[in-house]
Amino acid sequence: MTDSEPTISANVTPDAANWMRPLGNTGLRVSAITVGGAPLGSMPELFGYATPEEQAITLVEAVCASPIRSIDTANMYGDGRSELRIAAGLTRAGATAEGMLITTKVDGKDGDYSGARVRESVTESLARLRVEYLPLVYLHDPEYAPDAGFERPGGAIEALVELRNRGVVGHIGIAGGHVPTMNRLIDTGAFEVLLTHSRATLVDGSANELIDRAKAMGMGVANAAVYGGGLLASRTAPPLYSNFKPAHPEVLSATSALFDLADEFGIELADAAAQHSLRDSRIDTTIVGMSKPKRVPLLLAGLTVQIPDDFWQRAAELMPDKSLWVDAHAN
Repeated sequence: MTDSEPTISANVTPDAANWMRPLGNTGLRVSAITVGGAPLGSMPELFGYATPEEQAITLVEAVCASPIRSIDTANMYGDGRSELRIAAGLTRAGATAEGMLITTKVDGKDGDYSGARVRESVTESLARLRVEYLPLVYLHDPEYAPDAGFERPGGAIEALVELRNRGVVGHIGIAGGHVPTMNRLIDTGAFEVLLTHSRATLVDGSANELIDRAKAMGMGVANAAVYGGGLLASRTAPPLYSNFKPAHPEVLSATSALFDLADEFGIELADAAAQHSLRDSRIDTTIVGMSKPKRVPLLLAGLTVQIPDDFWQRAAELMPDKSLWVDAHAN
């Protein structure tokens, strides 16, 4: 975070006045923390562990009983298991699920992001989530299909706008990592919310200018993967960063130094990684993926930990050089 970027000096906790906030100009409101639903889909090939169905449903119940009022998922998380389990959890939670904002994403199949596939994806999500209306739907991971023609007539964007005009979808967003792709699609003016991941963390600032652009356009901003895929959550995490790719040695060195710094201050680096995102007033909601019910109170307790200004100043000095950020050489 640079000196010019606005920050929230006080801790953002569930009892704070700004815990619930507007999501850009959409009219939607989100909690400062959103639960990420990818682990609920049980994808051991990605995360290295499975999430049993009952555990996932119980987690959703725990979220509904907490101050967290938003859950984010996607059509293809676990081939639809995440959406199915969220629906089951909301049903079981009953009254405590009132006011929950559930957002999802449209996914292509084998690179197919045609208008027909977008409509099919939305139809699948509606059925799995047991709803007739989706308040916010993102176009998901466009960087993996750069030649899909998102902007062309009959393409994904046209289909999403049509679904919004028909009232099937309330608002549309763009969710992905690769900053140049995100910038190109934001240029269309079609999207109302930006979801970026792994690029606004303690060790990477690739998305800083992208976030500035989005805010200037009145877009909502969601920041995901603040632990960098686990690297900033545990000393024993695999040496991987964004999209579980090998991290640069200097990023690993900076991360190790951050853990040492956290130990010096008697805090958990995972708590600092989450608070780093919440302190940035440009970010409307911080998405934290989880798979176990006990993670809900632990995360919320971590937000109440008082972290001295000296920690933040010294942590900023440990930020790897821009040339090492994920999208430093992307085009």
